Amino acid sequence: MDSILIRGGGALDGQVEIAGAKNACLTLMPATLLAEEPLTLTNVPRLSDITTMTTLLRSLGAEVSSLQDGRVLALSGHGADNPLAHYDIVRKMRASNLVLGPLLARHGQAAVSLPGGCAIGARPMDIHVQGLEALGAEIELKDGYLHAAAPRGLRGGEVTFPFASVGATENVMMAATLARGTTRIHNAAREPEISDLATCLRAMGARIQGDGSATITIEGVDRLHGATHPVIADRIELGTYMLAPAIAGGQVELIGGALELVGAFAEKLHEAGVEVEDTGHSLRVSRTNGRVRAVNVTTRVFPGFPTDLQAQMMALLTTAQGVSVLEETIFENRFMHAPELVRMGARIEVQGGTATVTGVERLKGAPVMATDLRASVSLILAGLAAEGETVVSRVYHLDRGYEQVVRKFSGIGARIERLRS
Repeated sequence: MDSILIRGGGALDGQVEIAGAKNACLTLMPATLLAEEPLTLTNVPRLSDITTMTTLLRSLGAEVSSLQDGRVLALSGHGADNPLAHYDIVRKMRASNLVLGPLLARHGQAAVSLPGGCAIGARPMDIHVQGLEALGAEIELKDGYLHAAAPRGLRGGEVTFPFASVGATENVMMAATLARGTTRIHNAAREPEISDLATCLRAMGARIQGDGSATITIEGVDRLHGATHPVIADRIELGTYMLAPAIAGGQVELIGGALELVGAFAEKLHEAGVEVEDTGHSLRVSRTNGRVRAVNVTTRVFPGFPTDLQAQMMALLTTAQGVSVLEETIFENRFMHAPELVRMGARIEVQGGTATVTGVERLKGAPVMATDLRASVSLILAGLAAEGETVVSRVYHLDRGYEQVVRKFSGIGARIERLRS
């Protein structure tokens, strides 16, 4: 099993080109199931999760071709006549559940295994089911599969989520594009990935308004057509590389970054004493004046502080001046990286959904183990600020969400290498 070796010390300098958003692309790919004509996606990230979704779509009968060294995907749902999303594929990735809405809208039936992915909480499917049932779907759980049917076709309806679920908003949005009548989604998620999906669906002929707000309105149409759509920049990768100079010192420019993608996160960096400059085509991040200051962080749905940057932010705060409190409100079990940071000399106390971090002057390199995707990269960031060598094992998690992570960190001066098993 591969591991990553980081030799800490030394300020960073250079540029990082931010890839297309994993979470956006994984949502856009199933949209091809809604149309007979091809969908072309550009600015595609080259990640194992994209490969998994490709395998899933092909198993459903869709065609997927990777072009331009994986940066472009040509998809066609013309032959997608298999409504069964099998456990062997779906178990590998949570986002596999996003085929449920499109299959139901297109074929009037679907059987989708309960999904897998990182072990950071239950993340139940009931809110997806409730949303689709409001559109006239009949859904039952049997033998680990959600069996869904709409024998009379989907119809528009009023959908009110108990909380702003990104995945459920996306599933219902896609299903509603082909439903008869008007659908209104209340307490909809507002993440940039939602607006990116809406933009793509509009290019395919869907009638959608209100994305980016708490209420999204969809007027159903008879059919969707093909389109070409660029995937937005990955705001989580952006935030991760913004933290690299914050924790190690120096200045790094993030090409393709924009403040509108990471507003709440950038505000916390500023509060901690890190400079963030928006150049119009990039973000320039620097720390040149000693240790950062302690800050308190509470994860929220967008536009709040993203849960997917909580682990990385904790790595920064382990070396801050003062005491920081991080409250995780989105997922349970998302402090599994804390014991690994403690192995590196961090002072962290976890009680339920709250972690208290007392900053130390310097971390010490140690062998540590990644527990999930974001925890993996938080340990790499910690290694940048540590004395000596840090070896991060179980880095297969990284391949799901970070493209060429060793090359990108090396390109800004980090001393990092992948150790092949």
